Amino acid sequence: MSKGMFTAVSGAIAQSQRLDTIANNLANVNTPGFKRDGQLFREYLSAYEKEPTNMSLPRIPASVESFYNMQGGDKSFVDANSTFTDFSQGGLRSTGNQLDVAIEGNGFFEIGTPDGVKLTRAGSFTVNSEGTLVTKQGFPVLSDAPGGQQDPAARQIKIRDAHITIGENGQVMSGDQLAGKISVVHVGNRDALLKTGQNLYTFKDNIDAQMSVDANPKMNQGFLEVSNVNVVREMTDMITATRTFESTQKAIQAYDQMSGKAVNEISKLKEG
Repeated sequence: MSKGMFTAVSGAIAQSQRLDTIANNLANVNTPGFKRDGQLFREYLSAYEKEPTNMSLPRIPASVESFYNMQGGDKSFVDANSTFTDFSQGGLRSTGNQLDVAIEGNGFFEIGTPDGVKLTRAGSFTVNSEGTLVTKQGFPVLSDAPGGQQDPAARQIKIRDAHITIGENGQVMSGDQLAGKISVVHVGNRDALLKTGQNLYTFKDNIDAQMSVDANPKMNQGFLEVSNVNVVREMTDMITATRTFESTQKAIQAYDQMSGKAVNEISKLKEG
């Protein structure tokens, strides 16, 4: 594969991954608390993988490569390095539902799952048949750790009355009884967060999340934080990525035709 072909192919792959990311953002435009993702790209030079070698003497005077050995420095490709999550605040939408809660600020709700405690920004809650405050997926919403208690099973919020009031600080009143205080945590290093599906986050390995309890959270009962996906922006990015992908396809076709001519026509000229 020629140097140009490899660069074009890697560019096409990168744009394909970008389109997948944009499509996922658009699919979640109506998902409460969803945070959009973006794609990171960088140029990768294959010379980074090689140790410096001595410059070879010219062998073909008419060849540029013979005067200076590039040591692979002229070979590069697009590296779809990773994705990133935009954690900017989404707008608040009034629902009137007493079990809908929106966080203002950078906090996250703690959720108990079969795979351990996870975080979410989605505050669309409900009460299950056992009277436990849960997410739409049925995972318990955790209260702050009473007396330092860290067992998620002991941190579930039990609702005993149909009338529920959730204060700005997260205190849940079931009738005139305090049912608990919704736990909100602050993540100082949000690069440590990893999406696991169902609008939940866990932590990446070997990265300090700098997590702490948010002592003064601000919650809004009867509201939901909407997705921070901007449809116009995503559609514009999709058009740009599609056109770039088409351009790389044309480049690949051009290099393929050049290679074909080099093999078929130039070889015939040498034979002649």
